[in-house]
Amino acid sequence: MAVELTMVSMKVAVLRHSMSGQRAGFVVMGALVGLVLAAGTIFTALSWPDLLPAVYAVWMLGWIFGPVFAGGGDETLRPEYFTLLGLRPRRLATGLLMAAFVGVAPVISLLALSGLAVLGVRQGVVAALVSVPALLLQLAMFVLLSRVAVALLGLALRSRVGAVGAGLTNGLILAFLGQIWVVFMALGQTAGVPPVVATAARYLPSGWGTVAVEAAASADWPRVVAALGGMALLVVLLLAAWAALLTRRAGASRAATRGRRPIRATTASGAVLAKELRTWSRDLVRTHQLTFALAYGVSFAVAPLLLGWTGMLPWAGPIFVVMAAAMSANLYGTDGTALWLTLMTPGASDVRGRQHAWLLTVAPVALVVTVSLAAVTGGPWPMLLAVLLALLGGGAGLVPLVSVYGLIPGTDPHRRGGNPLRSTEEDGAVTGMVYAVLALAALTAAPAAIVTGLFGWAGVAVGALTGGLCYWWFGLLAERRLLAKGPELLDTMRTGRRPAPKPGAGGRLPFEELPRHKQIIIGFCFTVGAIPLFPQGLLAGYLKVSESPTRAWFLALYLPPWLQWPTIVFMVLLGIALYTTGVTLSYRRKESPTVDGEPGGELTGEPGGELSGELSGGR
Repeated sequence: MAVELTMVSMKVAVLRHSMSGQRAGFVVMGALVGLVLAAGTIFTALSWPDLLPAVYAVWMLGWIFGPVFAGGGDETLRPEYFTLLGLRPRRLATGLLMAAFVGVAPVISLLALSGLAVLGVRQGVVAALVSVPALLLQLAMFVLLSRVAVALLGLALRSRVGAVGAGLTNGLILAFLGQIWVVFMALGQTAGVPPVVATAARYLPSGWGTVAVEAAASADWPRVVAALGGMALLVVLLLAAWAALLTRRAGASRAATRGRRPIRATTASGAVLAKELRTWSRDLVRTHQLTFALAYGVSFAVAPLLLGWTGMLPWAGPIFVVMAAAMSANLYGTDGTALWLTLMTPGASDVRGRQHAWLLTVAPVALVVTVSLAAVTGGPWPMLLAVLLALLGGGAGLVPLVSVYGLIPGTDPHRRGGNPLRSTEEDGAVTGMVYAVLALAALTAAPAAIVTGLFGWAGVAVGALTGGLCYWWFGLLAERRLLAKGPELLDTMRTGRRPAPKPGAGGRLPFEELPRHKQIIIGFCFTVGAIPLFPQGLLAGYLKVSESPTRAWFLALYLPPWLQWPTIVFMVLLGIALYTTGVTLSYRRKESPTVDGEPGGELTGEPGGELSGELSGGR
């Protein structure tokens, strides 16, 4: 037990000394969102107890699939740190499990699971007593499911087949969760959770705690023992599985021994293009990201077929492009310190080569998916082509631009540990970058979509023009930034620290240097801004224009006709305003240099300036 308690103390010490800057801002923002969700879960236990198993099923899925977007989950203590101690796998897994309960996410989940205690108190003393071991076992089950899922995904990403399979599975499940309203409507339930879903959720491990509490209230002790015993057995099995996976994690994957075709590029840009194309085909993390984007786009567009609606089917290609741009936004950060090769090769057009490679990787797949699915539905061809052209150019321009301006230091590929998803320590920043690129990429297609809606096929030319401009201009800005700030970017990736701005200088501040209240506001703006902009604004407007009978959760479509368009426009403007506020707060004005509170130039020789003061003192 001493080893396990030591790991807990280590986790507490690391968290205590790392709660500053950007990490603290995202932790506070995540805690606030989690508290709201936990409060909603407790309210569900008070008002609609029959829905509690379905709610806990969502929490369980969040624990399992959340690490896919959070860089592999919380690994403050990594198994590799204890390799030389000679601990048994079972003891190492137990210690890491105990340490895993230290953190914000487990505390928030424990608050949410206190809904079981609320349910038990409402049904009697015995049920309340049974709820205590039920919620503790359920929390242990959530944490272990998350750890086992991360370990399995890490093993999957050691082979190309595993990376593709993991990407397909994750994309399918995440798209399903994003389109869950389609399933509800297909089951004949337009509001709330269908009874069949609520009943099925009781048979999932996340619903066993509710079953135990309700069985205790009715003195059905065999069911109580079965539910609690089942959770305890599952916890033991998951712990054993995690211990076995930890022993596999330390092993290194073997490199393929088949021959490689040599690079025969004759220009610097061609060499970059060849290198990037090989990276896209050989880096298993990039393979996983690209497969995930494709699976998500197709699954998201196919889901409405359950209702017989084919209107979203042709948009699988554009959705794939937007998701591919978001997943590869930290392009330079994932390469690590390999940037020094570019800096030591004057004249190499690294940005243009990466843009060409991204287009050659994404564009053919997007075109095939879009054209084939649009042929099934018969269009709408002008809108599809205009938006797709704009998105391809916008994505190819945004990926390098965002990467060099918002670089997040990553781990060198050859130093990745047993969890390949853990490519950076700044998980919250990566998540924020993904959401930002999702919004920016969608905005690059807005002019083409508007012109197409008004003038038809003329919008295709506008889409090609805006896509080309985004590709050229954003690439030019990224190339200039890379040439001007290349050494600073390399130092950032090498040390993990961004250079400190000069006193009084204007421009964008690093997130970790902003005041705590601004970090919270910016996090709120970038997290919430997507809700009014996309589903409540742009998507609702598309449904309105296409005269679709689907209303789902889109607020504007439930209002009187004369209020629908004003509400849609308001939602779009609100989303843009939230994103603009988040960006604006990260900048500061340039301050005039001062001496003792009086304005003066440092080297101007004017009265009050430092130079004149030194000269006067010298005389």
